[in-house]
Amino acid sequence: MPLTIATWNINSVRLRMPLVERFLLQHQPDVLCLQETKCIDELFPAEAFAALGYSHIAISGQKGYHGVATVARRPLEVVERRRFCDNGDCRHISTRIVSGGHALLLHNFYVPAGGDEPDPDINPKFRHKLDFIEEMNTVRAEQGEAHGSILVGDLNIAPLPTDVWSHKQLLNVVSHTPVETEGFEAMRRAGGWVDLMRRHIPPELKVYTWWSYRARDWALSNRGRRLDHVWSSDNVAARLAAIDIVREARGWERPSDHVPVIARFDLD
Repeated sequence: MPLTIATWNINSVRLRMPLVERFLLQHQPDVLCLQETKCIDELFPAEAFAALGYSHIAISGQKGYHGVATVARRPLEVVERRRFCDNGDCRHISTRIVSGGHALLLHNFYVPAGGDEPDPDINPKFRHKLDFIEEMNTVRAEQGEAHGSILVGDLNIAPLPTDVWSHKQLLNVVSHTPVETEGFEAMRRAGGWVDLMRRHIPPELKVYTWWSYRARDWALSNRGRRLDHVWSSDNVAARLAAIDIVREARGWERPSDHVPVIARFDLD
């Protein structure tokens, strides 16, 4: 049975609901994981999603900041809304979905951006980001004969040299500093997670999912970063059929600075 899961930092779900509708109508993923929804649960546009066939909704939101949501055309079971670093931010929700006889635990994450100064001693936002990644070491890729794990989201780190437009120029820029990328990759490996985008796209090729609003012409300059990720346990990685990065969404009217990433699985 095919299963498609999309992830997208939407940068305000209510503001960009027309873009979400366009994406869902064009691509029709089974599950869409959103980050930076920026609204409390009571104001989440659930009716608009239901009208599009996405009536199964799990949300963890807060006013004006952060927030994650997982919407689906299939039943979802909410497993956990975890508050990392004990500060109350809504940056994680895990759900369970059944497909092809497999029970899949799906983590939806929005990792802190970390501010501008890559020094945890003078920048509390960067300290918070490093602590958040450290705490993610406890999130493991559980798997078994009939169950597996998937982790998606805006993880706000571009780990490989080919995940940024210039490895040399961004070494001291938050999202690509060695303390971030090394801790990030160590955390991923320790948890038993497979980087599905790099399983599908060779590591020597450049891949981006984010382009800054500051660029006068984002497509021409193409100074992007791969900040959005799709990981899974080994047994689910073996069922990966494709990864699609919807780059054209960055050029839609009033876009997010991130674009959707879609993972397609073939599950028996």
